[in-house]
Amino acid sequence: MALIVHLRTVTDLRGKGDRIAKVAFRGLSFYTRVLENCEDEARFNESFRWPIASNVDGNEMLEIQVFNYSKVFTNRLIGTFRMVLQKVVEEGQLEVSDTLIDDNNSAIRTCVSIEIKYQAMDGTVGAWNDNEFLDDSNRSENDGAFQFETDSLLSGHSQGSGVIKSNDFFSYRTGKGVFSAMKLGKIRPPKEDHKGKDEPAILETEDLDRKAMRLGGGLDPDTISLASVTAVTTNVSNKRSKPDIKMEPSAGRPMDYQVSITIIEARQLVGLNMDPVVCVEIGDEKKYTSMKESTNCPYYNEYFVFDFHVPPDVMFDKIIKLSVIHSKNLLRSGTLVGTFKLDVGTVYSQQEHQFYHKWAILSDPDDITAGVKGYLKCDIAVVGKGDNIKTPHKANETDEDDIEGNLLLPEGVPSERQWARFYVKIYRAEGLPKMNTSLMANVKKAFIGENKDLVDPYVQVLFAGQKGKTSVQKSSYEPIWNEQIIFTEMFPPLCKRMKIQIRDSDKVNDVAIGTHFIDLRKIANDGDKGFLPTLGPAWVNMYGSTRNYTLMDEHQDLNEGLGEGVSFRARLLISIAVEILDTTSTEIMNSTDVQTEGIQNISENVTGKIEEFFLFGAFLEATMIDRKIGDKPITFEVTIGNYGNQIDGVNKPAMHKKKKEGGESDEEESELIQNSSEDETEDDGDMVSVSSTPPMKPVITDRNYFHLPYFEKKPCTYIKSWWQDQRRRLYNANIMDKIADKLEEGLNDVQEIIKTEKAYPERRLRGVLEELGSGCSRFVTLADKDQNQAGRTRLDRERLKFCMRELENMSQQAKTIRSQVKKNTVKDKLKLVQNFLQKLRFLAEEPQHSIPEVFIWMISNNKRIAYARIPSKDILYSIVDEEMGKECGKVKTVFLKLPGKKGFGPAGWTVQAKMEIYLWLGLNKQRKDFLSGLPNGFEENKALKGPGLQSFPPISLTYTMKQIFQLRVHMYQARSLFAADSSGLSDPFARVFFSTHSQCTEVLNETLCPTWDQLLVFDHVELYGEASELRDDPPIIVIEIYDQDTVGKAEFIGRTFAKPITKMSDEHYGPPRFPPQLEYYQIYRGNCTAGDLLAAFELLQIGPGGKAELPPIDVPTDSEKGPILPVPMGVRPVLSKYRIEVLFWGLRDLKRVNLAQVDRPRVDIECAGKGVQSAVIQNYKKNPNFSTLVKWFEVDLPENELLHPPLNIRVVDCRAFGRYTLVGSHAVGSLRKFIYRAPDRNANNWATAAKLMNGYMALTNGGPYSRHTGEIVVNMEPEPPVKKMETVVKLDAVKDKEKEKKKKKKKGGEEIEEEEPDESMLDWWSKYFASIETLKEVKSYFLQVYNKELENEYDNFEDWLHTFNLYRGKIGDDDDSVTEDERIVGRYKGSLCVYKMPLPEDVTKEASFDPNFGMFQGIPNNDPVNVLVRVYVVRATDLHPADINGKADPYVVIKLGKTEIKDKENYISKQLNPVFGKSFDIEATFPMESMLTVAVFDWDLVGTDDLIGETKIDLENRYYSKHRATCGISQSYAIHGYNAWRDPMKPTQILTKLCKEAKVDGPHFGPGGRVKVANRVFLGPTEIEDENGLKKQTDEHLALTVLHHWEEIPHAFYKLVPEHVETRPLLNPDKPGIEQGRIEMWVDMFPMDMPAPGPAIDISPRKPKKYELRVIIWNTDEVILEDDDYFTGEKSSDIFVRGWLKGQQEDKQDTDVHYHSLTGEGNFNWRFIFPFDYLVAEEKIVISKKESMFSWDETEYKIPARLTLQVWDADHFSADDFLGAIELDLNRFPRGAKTAKQCSIDMVVNEQELPTVSIFKQKRVKGWWPFVARNENDEMELTGKVEAELHLLTAEEAEKSPAGLARNEPDPLEKPNRPDTSFIWFMNPLKSIRYFIWHNYRWLILKILALVLLLLMLGLFLYSMPGYLVKKLLGA
Repeated sequence: MALIVHLRTVTDLRGKGDRIAKVAFRGLSFYTRVLENCEDEARFNESFRWPIASNVDGNEMLEIQVFNYSKVFTNRLIGTFRMVLQKVVEEGQLEVSDTLIDDNNSAIRTCVSIEIKYQAMDGTVGAWNDNEFLDDSNRSENDGAFQFETDSLLSGHSQGSGVIKSNDFFSYRTGKGVFSAMKLGKIRPPKEDHKGKDEPAILETEDLDRKAMRLGGGLDPDTISLASVTAVTTNVSNKRSKPDIKMEPSAGRPMDYQVSITIIEARQLVGLNMDPVVCVEIGDEKKYTSMKESTNCPYYNEYFVFDFHVPPDVMFDKIIKLSVIHSKNLLRSGTLVGTFKLDVGTVYSQQEHQFYHKWAILSDPDDITAGVKGYLKCDIAVVGKGDNIKTPHKANETDEDDIEGNLLLPEGVPSERQWARFYVKIYRAEGLPKMNTSLMANVKKAFIGENKDLVDPYVQVLFAGQKGKTSVQKSSYEPIWNEQIIFTEMFPPLCKRMKIQIRDSDKVNDVAIGTHFIDLRKIANDGDKGFLPTLGPAWVNMYGSTRNYTLMDEHQDLNEGLGEGVSFRARLLISIAVEILDTTSTEIMNSTDVQTEGIQNISENVTGKIEEFFLFGAFLEATMIDRKIGDKPITFEVTIGNYGNQIDGVNKPAMHKKKKEGGESDEEESELIQNSSEDETEDDGDMVSVSSTPPMKPVITDRNYFHLPYFEKKPCTYIKSWWQDQRRRLYNANIMDKIADKLEEGLNDVQEIIKTEKAYPERRLRGVLEELGSGCSRFVTLADKDQNQAGRTRLDRERLKFCMRELENMSQQAKTIRSQVKKNTVKDKLKLVQNFLQKLRFLAEEPQHSIPEVFIWMISNNKRIAYARIPSKDILYSIVDEEMGKECGKVKTVFLKLPGKKGFGPAGWTVQAKMEIYLWLGLNKQRKDFLSGLPNGFEENKALKGPGLQSFPPISLTYTMKQIFQLRVHMYQARSLFAADSSGLSDPFARVFFSTHSQCTEVLNETLCPTWDQLLVFDHVELYGEASELRDDPPIIVIEIYDQDTVGKAEFIGRTFAKPITKMSDEHYGPPRFPPQLEYYQIYRGNCTAGDLLAAFELLQIGPGGKAELPPIDVPTDSEKGPILPVPMGVRPVLSKYRIEVLFWGLRDLKRVNLAQVDRPRVDIECAGKGVQSAVIQNYKKNPNFSTLVKWFEVDLPENELLHPPLNIRVVDCRAFGRYTLVGSHAVGSLRKFIYRAPDRNANNWATAAKLMNGYMALTNGGPYSRHTGEIVVNMEPEPPVKKMETVVKLDAVKDKEKEKKKKKKKGGEEIEEEEPDESMLDWWSKYFASIETLKEVKSYFLQVYNKELENEYDNFEDWLHTFNLYRGKIGDDDDSVTEDERIVGRYKGSLCVYKMPLPEDVTKEASFDPNFGMFQGIPNNDPVNVLVRVYVVRATDLHPADINGKADPYVVIKLGKTEIKDKENYISKQLNPVFGKSFDIEATFPMESMLTVAVFDWDLVGTDDLIGETKIDLENRYYSKHRATCGISQSYAIHGYNAWRDPMKPTQILTKLCKEAKVDGPHFGPGGRVKVANRVFLGPTEIEDENGLKKQTDEHLALTVLHHWEEIPHAFYKLVPEHVETRPLLNPDKPGIEQGRIEMWVDMFPMDMPAPGPAIDISPRKPKKYELRVIIWNTDEVILEDDDYFTGEKSSDIFVRGWLKGQQEDKQDTDVHYHSLTGEGNFNWRFIFPFDYLVAEEKIVISKKESMFSWDETEYKIPARLTLQVWDADHFSADDFLGAIELDLNRFPRGAKTAKQCSIDMVVNEQELPTVSIFKQKRVKGWWPFVARNENDEMELTGKVEAELHLLTAEEAEKSPAGLARNEPDPLEKPNRPDTSFIWFMNPLKSIRYFIWHNYRWLILKILALVLLLLMLGLFLYSMPGYLVKKLLGA
């Protein structure tokens, strides 16, 4: 088989130059020779030939690239020609000439002409031999550069031992088999020539390299890539698709979640003088912070926890809403300042599932024009079960004050979010189910005969916590709404999903008919060429429960969108659009309430032209039908939408009916028929759909399953349906899915190669990237067509552009990454490529539906039992291969499952039925090929109809071809199975199903790692179809593993699938394919992996000669198994003799067995049938350690380490009378980490050498380098060169710096910025804070702060002593509450060592070798040892609240053995972040008391105290570890002070002891501060100061330097534990897996037989320092004038100033009032005095106060040191008016201005840019500061200036120089000089009146007087007029 390409000419080239061409196929490229100086035509006339091991697929590509050749630079690409080989495959030979395309995919003038020949599999063009291609070395010289780019074009080519099996379904293999998860149908084996011989297809990697070298390619190993195993395999005749092994639905099942939110503070809240409260709301739960009075920047630091137990979908859609409310109290709800909303899913998708110290932007939903209403700083974290959250250590605060840089927004969301309107248009719905069988409806029907639709639908949309509804359309299955729902929300929204539901309105309760979620990320793109969310108008399909209506629908949850829908419910026509609002425009609606309004109808064909689709299904096999169903006849129903549904299905779409009623002609109808294919003229018009198979009684297969006896007659179904033709959407999704599948398979291969440690994973990864690149480019060319199809929406166009850009981009990146893949970068690049996979899967999901999914239901006795749901795109036909669904026209193995909640848990694990089913869906007019994918050899049976006419699709198929096989199943062993019995073990046996046959292995009792070693033979298996097809594609085998119980039914443990290797009767049974190799198959139970099965499967055809011709079964001779056949010789692994040594140390924490305590336990070790028993522990209570430490046994193990059987550890308790009971067991799944590998003597130990290079090679100075022992010899020169300083750890550096600073100060004169802290001020906390970088004091010494448990950092301290957990009890279902921890019944401590016999000599010959200890030389004695344990508890963080008020009163409890220390009286009131700062000493005896428990309890006044959480530490492993975890080694050595050395052993003693234990030469202390250990030299200081400042000589610094670098010393390899603090999660057994807080602590251990250690370090919490702040308010200026004068109308203000320091204004002080200031000037000379307690390190003020009247005790609060000054206008009768304020952070506030003129608002607004001062350093500051407030438009404005003086004193200083409050003694201030205007009123009222009133208002007064006179005259006139008139009239 080969593909030959003859490249003739390339014409129409531009310019003149050297040309070269590259021809590539399947990742293998050839180059032509270079044609020099050609002008417009290059005549290459060269042929290239690719030998191929499997058929060429019609969708594979040939690529030709033409370059301008350059000797010096890289070749420049002229153009590319790509061609799909479909035509070539069909015709075998082809001549082509076509234009090239350039980089941008546009055609250029240059043409290429080629001829292609293809020799197919059956050898039609003559046979060929592999070798002529590889060995023909002349060819390469003649034909110019030949680049060998791949080393595998053969399908199953292996890496390593390199046997290629021509029938290899499982990727690469060593000779011994490899891990194989589900990789079915993966490799397409080559078809042989059927001449009874196998081709020599063995090709070793090394071989290839050599051959390639010989070809003169000068092989560069960094460019080789391995072609896909799949490219060679996705073959035309591949008629089966891969089944999915994960059975159980995971969605819809509730889980535990915890949302924790810390509200830290708010800033820049809009509003005057507020009393803000923060409300935290998640779903329906609300919690409030406390209220802070009159501040715009309140500080809360309050922690809230919400617990949920809901399905993930529900959880992630919950909205977290943070709102700030102003002046809320018991009586009023307060006014809303602003809110911030996001959904839980957004938080969960962040790194570490959290936002930490981020600022949320508050906005007002009722006033969207207003802009930002303030910022709220918070932490939000969402924890699911098993997530652990790492809290970043608090970095210094200044970074976080940058609000803009730390906004609470996910990555990629702009900080300026705008308001937008989301328009959801709801047009109409179709196909709703009956929702109501109410009696009234039936009564009505009986009386009046009126039959109405029984559903009243409306649509409800939920988005961002708001809900909108359409109107209700009464009684309609096809309601038309034409309404739009409008949401107003920030854009981009932080809520990912919109939920659209059709609901049925009902008087009692509304129920959901169907639910659809729209993921906004899928309908929008935020890139620079992105688009706003848009969708439709498009139909969305809704799925849910079955359509038959019952009053109590058990699957109602499915209609709510929880879990996978099991039936089509309805489809809804919607569209979505978003419009960004311009909030400046005037006509905008301000509120964000949801609105609903009408819209006009849209035309029928907007969503695409209606086409007639045809769905065909053939049922080839129905086996493994669950026996529980009963033996009533079974039928299968296939539905698509409502077509084919037996209950309320439709046959013709409503659209046609409507048209007919409207009086239009039937034209459209008949036109559809005419368009259908020719051979089925008119009679197809009334072809009736057959949607279900005829009922058939099931037949028994075995104890658990039935099967249906189809044999050669296979029933078929077919349905016609009418849908809008939106196939393009599905086609694009299919292309991307296929690229993604191929990528995933390739990545699995690479991971496999890495996992099994095969050679060259990087080559395979390069191959994967090449495929990805070409796949993506292929998508771009295919997707570009059909641009103008009907019914394309804006989203279709935008998504297409987007996908094309992304895939183009991906193809470029794949090329780039491919070139960077090297051996050492494989793992990193693999991670990158996995991101591509996720992106592809995301892109492939089409948000706009078209054809609904296909459901297959199994119906028995009129009940729906089980179903399968198949996406319609997977079975959709297309003429282009890439676009075709991956299961279209293929036989698919489908497992039916139970619907809804029934499928959760054990019920979901069992298979309801296994179907082999063939499906084809396509346009009715394309249906001529719909049977072509079926296995050949059948005849069609059509339904007779009318006089002899036959309808077109068959109703059943009869297979005339039948092959007979024998299946041999080699069941070798299984490992790591689930425990199914209460003993913690299982009694496993396996059932193997193939077609309708089933057999069992024997039952092995009490094991989780059964070695059955059994051959099962299935005779006379009948399979239908053509022999050659069955050879390439046999059906799958299902293996189920059960646990045999003495009573009742066997319990299911797990299942796996496999494909057999097939041999036809005319093939030879021999290498490379036979005998088959054992493989690992992953066993699944539900969605969990449940172990591995090691087995092999072969399917042998029984030819005409009968069974005699089959290869004999080569059974080992020494078989004692009787009738059970063992696995034959060729299949079993090759064994060697190994010795396993076991170190028995001891047993710990054994729980009771059947209520009896364990007293005399023993450990049994078993591996591969051999084993050893430990000595019996005589009295477990007294000493749980073993008396004999090391024992060994010999065993035959496979040579291939991957096939090593597990080792089982069992603990039994020896009772009286020779009885013993099982306590618990442990299976060691892999022995690999215990295999002893002799150190490679020839290779230098480069790992450590490399680390030392930079430090020490400087020292060697090119010294002699000895190659024998891996030493680095260091030159001992008398005068060390300068470079040596690199390794000198300078320990006196700190002091030097201090001196320098002091010098600077003296020179600088008055600059006193830094004040030097005194050594005596420093304490342990200085060190701690310096280490976590929050220290503002001095850089002191450091200690290591681990933000996890110490043992995680040091591999659990299992450097020589391992801990094995012992288990008992069954493993529950996934969501059962039985966790791993609950099954643990104790721990076995010991170790293993496995090595091939005999033991290497270099070990036994060592001088101190003790044969009793074997490989465990030099282990310590295991007698009981007394230890002083000192536990230091520093602090706890983020504790889970335990009281109703959302706080806790924590205290520490420490338990070790029988000792329990409760620190109850020192509980810390109402704190979730308590600082304990305590140490506890306990004396203990290892091994009896070695498990330390540190717990935090919550103190309660009444009732018992509750456990918040606890952590357990195994002290024994720490004590014996070579990492020396007994007492951490500090960074430096000192004999006094806070950093004093705390270990009773000095560094020199420790070093000497370690050197002796590690058999290392040293330490040798030399002169001049050197020490030599082994072959390394270290330098360091040699002096130390004692308490009196005297210097003494010492070697301790040197020794300490060596200890810090101990892991670099040869033979040492262990890093010593430094002085540290570890952070341990607190867990509560009631809430398994969810952290309840963390505790920071460390443990020191001192053996009692050594000198006693000194007293414990004092780590008690720092006491806050007492300070007094004196603030003198001298003057104010330019204060805005608030009051209008009663008489004069002049503006004035009665000014006073208020100030406070502590949070709640509890210490607020006011000046006196400066009345009637006309200019805003006020004079006060008034002193405020604020005493406060301050923690310097944390920059916080500490206040203790009772929270309420009812509080038992005071609570301590820590708040930032901020001084608030406010200016007010005093009013006599009404409330005072607030005018302005300034807040000064005492650590960082702007310097005051020298004069009032220089003081401006910039000092507040641009605070970041101005230099700041700290009152703690300056002590005294005077100046002018601005008062600001916000005006109506929310802008900051200047409302006054204040001249103040701040003076800070410590409490002692304040006592020495006291000062009086206000202007009182002592140190009184003089009275202010205030002008008279204030008192003018009292002196001379008249004068004032004249002066003010007459002066200003005289004209007004005159005018008023004139007016009064006028009115008076008018009044008199009217009064006297009537009298005069009467007189006149009567003539008086």
